[in-house]
Amino acid sequence: MNNTWIFTIGFIAQGLFSARLIVQWIRSEKAGKVLSPTLFWQLSLIASFMLIIYGVLRNDIVIIGGQLISYFIYIRNLRFKNAWRHLPVWFRVSTLASPAIALCYLLLNKQFHFHALLNNPEISFPLMVWGSAGQIIFTFRFVYQWLHSEKMKKSVLPPGFWIISLIGSLMIITYAIFRLDPVLIAGQLFGAIIYSRNLYIHYRLAPRKTQAYS
Repeated sequence: MNNTWIFTIGFIAQGLFSARLIVQWIRSEKAGKVLSPTLFWQLSLIASFMLIIYGVLRNDIVIIGGQLISYFIYIRNLRFKNAWRHLPVWFRVSTLASPAIALCYLLLNKQFHFHALLNNPEISFPLMVWGSAGQIIFTFRFVYQWLHSEKMKKSVLPPGFWIISLIGSLMIITYAIFRLDPVLIAGQLFGAIIYSRNLYIHYRLAPRKTQAYS
């Protein structure tokens, strides 16, 4: 596939990720506290699937691995919001099947092999380790958010989520600079600003309000 189309898919995915942050940020600014809107999770799910496709086309295991865990956490949060069951059955089935289909394509297609993913000549081993560590940290933010939400019995975005997001984002930005990946650079730079802003919203109000999220 032409690189232009590959990057187009990646930029659309990052655009959706940015859109979810804009929605969450604007609603949080209006409410004066950090919110977890349903639209945030809906856009996350769509963008995550597109970024998996982008990672397959870029032959980049760091991108692919970073999306697989968070993908299903997005669905869990939609369940917390009672929004998942209201989606059409065909959409739910296809959404759940999509990651497996993508992985099968990756493993069975002759142009993509797991060995090739781990031995991409364009990614040095130290860079892969650094990028993977950043992606693991970045992905862990949703594991942390999921565990916190399970404890609270509702979908929330606690301050720890934004702290982990910021650390992982800065690591991925450095990875993307060496990888010369404009999609990751653009998406993560914008994200880092929103993560910082959410921390400001939370800690600015902390002395006056209890830590309440909705």
